[in-house]
Amino acid sequence: MRKSILGRKVGMSQVFDEEGKAVPVTVIEAGPCYVVQKKTPERDGYAALQIGFDEVRGGKLNSPLRGHFNKDKVKPLRFLKEIRLDEAELDSYNVGQEIKADIFGPGESVDVQGISKGKGFAGAIKRHGFHRGPSKHGSKYHRGPGSLGAAGVGRVFKGRKLPGRMGGDKVTVQNLQVVKVDSDRNLLLVRGAVPGPRKGLLVIKDSLR
Repeated sequence: MRKSILGRKVGMSQVFDEEGKAVPVTVIEAGPCYVVQKKTPERDGYAALQIGFDEVRGGKLNSPLRGHFNKDKVKPLRFLKEIRLDEAELDSYNVGQEIKADIFGPGESVDVQGISKGKGFAGAIKRHGFHRGPSKHGSKYHRGPGSLGAAGVGRVFKGRKLPGRMGGDKVTVQNLQVVKVDSDRNLLLVRGAVPGPRKGLLVIKDSLR
């Protein structure tokens, strides 16, 4: 059964292994999450688990969301995500069930998904790694994207690498090792960096590889 949990990025730190070497880790506040809804193939056309994270006052939610939580007497939560499961795996969960960080253990591999930091409008060199243009003989074209090719077509082909908004994309970093689990404080220490800024929402799943 694949394990999943929602969390929030706390920041980066380091721990020391048995040999005394420093290991860079990202501290993630993972859960507690709660099962809000079970989706079945008979009713919804697919099998999934809707889980919520981060308790919030009911007055901060709109009326449809309050009704969604009140239907099964689940406490109001700020974030909702669907986790696809096999139909047989749904039976091991109940609405309102709590999911904590201790579903993972040290040494396991996880995939962490988040929204990368937004960097605003960027040129082709910063955004795509283009090289600078000629800097001699009076050239005034140093950091431009260059020729767009396809003369006479009268349009720019889709997918052409050009200046534009950089960052703010959904990014998944795979096969990160869980270094330590603090179940009392719902903290996961994962080796390496994960996408997004501090306090950014993350989805942590065990790796399939």
